[in-house]
Amino acid sequence: MNILILNWRDPKNPKAGGAEYVTLEHAKAWVKKGHKVFWFTSSFKNSKETEIIEGVDIFRKGGTYSMYLLAPFFYLFSGNKFDLVIDQFHGAPFFSPLYVRKPKILFIHEIPGKIWDLMFPFPINIIGKLAENFYFLLYKNIPIWTDAPSTINDLVKYGIKKENCTAILCPISKSALNKLPVKEKNPTFIFVSRLVPMKGIEAVINAFKIIKEKEKNAKLWILGTGENKYFELLNKKVLELNLESSVKFWGKVSENKKYELLKKAHLLLHASVNEGWGLVVIEAASQATPSVVYNVNGLRDSVKNGITGIVLNNNNPEELAKGSLKLIHNKKQYKIFQKNSLNWAKSLNWVKATKESLNLIKEALKS
Repeated sequence: MNILILNWRDPKNPKAGGAEYVTLEHAKAWVKKGHKVFWFTSSFKNSKETEIIEGVDIFRKGGTYSMYLLAPFFYLFSGNKFDLVIDQFHGAPFFSPLYVRKPKILFIHEIPGKIWDLMFPFPINIIGKLAENFYFLLYKNIPIWTDAPSTINDLVKYGIKKENCTAILCPISKSALNKLPVKEKNPTFIFVSRLVPMKGIEAVINAFKIIKEKEKNAKLWILGTGENKYFELLNKKVLELNLESSVKFWGKVSENKKYELLKKAHLLLHASVNEGWGLVVIEAASQATPSVVYNVNGLRDSVKNGITGIVLNNNNPEELAKGSLKLIHNKKQYKIFQKNSLNWAKSLNWVKATKESLNLIKEALKS
């Protein structure tokens, strides 16, 4: 088959995240099965217009927004005959039902909802939220693929039939540890994500301030980058809370360094407004590092509450600190959570996940 992926970013885009990593892993498996995979996306500074990544043909046209307008022209006039289209939803879909007459799958990682308010100014945030009510009317009879079962519950609220939805859990490529590692001497907490408001880094810093009142030697490691203005705001916040000696901004680090730090940290803290899955939770679990997270889509799926970590009942910094301290102070339970985390990470694998996506494609072709 010729499979076309429509995605606002590709794996080499500087702003690429977990969604692009997951998509590429699936696409690589499809290529290995003999299918031809095309990926239409936006261009970025110094990007090539075309290139091949892991056997996937990448085509870049336009910017973050104009790329959506160019997608129909690529589909209709590129000279390629596509058998199936994967329409990826990131804030907005590609509206493929309007111009694609072949089988389609909507691949959605999360429904933005509150994210619009945190990431966009008025009136764009209002327009974005209102538009969500209309997007899904186009996709009511099309197979929908998502990462987390909890996202399906939200899709149903928008009028999507549950039987049209499939959740495929996301593994990681790195193997989980075979034994419990040696952690830092002092309680060490870690946050790994892009530094943007929707990811909840400010709530994590506020929670850490409360943790410090009980654990004077505690440390917080922050991995990730963001816009300079927001990064300055976070640094100012750390200074105002007198946490500069206990909080370290690592910036962007290599994959090896990320796993090294996850291995040494005691707990991963995540306070996102919404997640498609929470890939970093599984990365932490693979290093025997449990997570304490907000009770939101994705995170409530990637963390097994009371088994591999804690999913909070109330999403606020006070509860995040309380849950973290409770787990850190109960050494027996903490070790059980560590072992459970390793088993959870090992249970997820790409062989199983890509088999499920190939089955989904086969079913879509029948419809």
